[in-house]
Amino acid sequence: MRLNRTLLSGKRGYLFGLILLSFIAVICAAFSFTGSDDFVIARREILLRRIGHELLLQSGDSTSRVLPVTKIAENEYQIRFENELTFRSDSLVNTTQRLLAIDPLARDYVVNVLNCGNTGVAYGFAISGNIKDDIIACRGRKQPRACYMINIKFKPTGVVTVKTQYLLGGLPFLAFVGFLFFRSAKPRKMPDDQLTERFTLGSVLFDAQKRQLIINNETIDLTGTETRLLLIFASSPNETIERRRLQKEIWEDEGVIVGRSLDMFISKLRKKLEVDPNINIVVIRGKGYKLEVNG
Repeated sequence: MRLNRTLLSGKRGYLFGLILLSFIAVICAAFSFTGSDDFVIARREILLRRIGHELLLQSGDSTSRVLPVTKIAENEYQIRFENELTFRSDSLVNTTQRLLAIDPLARDYVVNVLNCGNTGVAYGFAISGNIKDDIIACRGRKQPRACYMINIKFKPTGVVTVKTQYLLGGLPFLAFVGFLFFRSAKPRKMPDDQLTERFTLGSVLFDAQKRQLIINNETIDLTGTETRLLLIFASSPNETIERRRLQKEIWEDEGVIVGRSLDMFISKLRKKLEVDPNINIVVIRGKGYKLEVNG
């Protein structure tokens, strides 16, 4: 059984390393999107300039400049103009929605139009990925010609969402690798020719390879099933072994499990262990059995 555990431990270590490397690969691949995210952000700033450009055209101004777009806070930008302008609220909403629909990370954002002089909010609206959550007021109204600044604040989940979706996409693969790990790590019944353990149980020497109990130079032969059964007990003396585990490890490769078979072999083992009164297999009601070794 110790040999079995050693082989099992090595296999577990190999598969654990495989899972760890797979997870690291997924993480690295996810964060390799950083370059793509930077490109999307740069493209967004051009879209914001385009919003300013179209507002000037709608205001009848085709010559003055849209000043450089400024990032005033994390995920918040400001569009400024060289000259005064006028705009209709519907046109601003429609133009903004149409152009920002091209930005894959701009699902939720708030737009505020500020007066340059006192930074008071002249008009504002909010757009959500769910159209029912949009907040748009004062449709159809025309704002007087004045100096305006437009602040657009984006919900700060866009870049993280792309990476999260990629990570979640890798979870099925990790789950599959994990399934192979636990399936391969499941204890298997050892062939009889690999049972090389020797245990001292009280005054009895249990030789699993030779399928024998040895006491005072006398030997008691064991069957293959008795040997495998006692090997499980001897590996965990004075510990409760579940009945289901015993049945599975002894008979899992033999198809149908007969409930009384375990009881019969436990009874045979008890009789052979009677040579030492300090050794006994006891029933733990509702759980299984325990090999009690005293002294």
